[in-house]
Amino acid sequence: MANYRNQLPQLSSETFMTDGGLETDLIFNKGIDLPEFAAFDLLKSSDGKQILKNYYRDYLVIAKKNCNGFVLEAPTYRANPDWVVKIGYALDDLQDIHNTAVKELLDLRNEFEDKNFKVPISVCIGPRGDGYVPSNIMTAEEAEEYHSSQIKVVSNTNADLVSALTINYNEEAMGIVNAAKKQHIPIVISYTVETDGNLPSGQSLKDAISSLDKATNNYVSYYMINCAHPEHFKDVLNANESWTKRIKGLRANASNKSHAELDESETLDIGNKEELAQDYCDLKSHLPNLNIIGGCCGTDSTHLESICKSWFENN
Repeated sequence: MANYRNQLPQLSSETFMTDGGLETDLIFNKGIDLPEFAAFDLLKSSDGKQILKNYYRDYLVIAKKNCNGFVLEAPTYRANPDWVVKIGYALDDLQDIHNTAVKELLDLRNEFEDKNFKVPISVCIGPRGDGYVPSNIMTAEEAEEYHSSQIKVVSNTNADLVSALTINYNEEAMGIVNAAKKQHIPIVISYTVETDGNLPSGQSLKDAISSLDKATNNYVSYYMINCAHPEHFKDVLNANESWTKRIKGLRANASNKSHAELDESETLDIGNKEELAQDYCDLKSHLPNLNIIGGCCGTDSTHLESICKSWFENN
């Protein structure tokens, strides 16, 4: 049974951490081949499971020293129908993939959680297409039908919530939210933005959040921004506007390069850890409810250690 599906602890004002750039860390720092960027493929072997557990433990140790909890995100970004088939799995494997992913995270929760340190388990889902480019755009109805298969199997696990990361156009976001609503599971929407602070579709972050809340009766538990550098979006945030209060999580890229530049890069840009940490602290004045800190492409546990250090020194 899910522990927190009816009351997510990170909805409080306490500080929670989550992990960093799982896939880029595994590929560039640990030399692990991930077919089609799919970290869940490691779950098929005992060695792969251990690699993932070691990865998460690095973050959990940091979080337990500094924070009130940790959002434990399953390595299932690519575990949606099109991608699992492309990698060589069958659609019937979806339930087993997610059962295994959540079971591994439950082991970690049992290892680290106590009454003062809560560990909600989230299942990460990614977009149907490219995270950077809105291609083969679906209607909200088509997106709901597509993502329902993954969200339905998640609802049959002990996961507490679903987090949709790197969402780049709002029809897909709407379909995901409606699918989660039908399964009575909390949903988080995390948008990515370009260097101008707008979604890759061209829609403003303000309009994306405001219109999605209106269309779904505020079903989204909270919003996040991921796979972008703070320099790209800080200027579009206004703490006096209500929509910014809906953003509770940040998983920024280490690099301030554009998506196009990152796509062309053959090496990992880890950015400047101290400057990124300061950027997170500066965003507190723009995002009054920001309390979930993590990373995305190019970040690893050392980035989050720097962010945590600055976060609490400046709090």
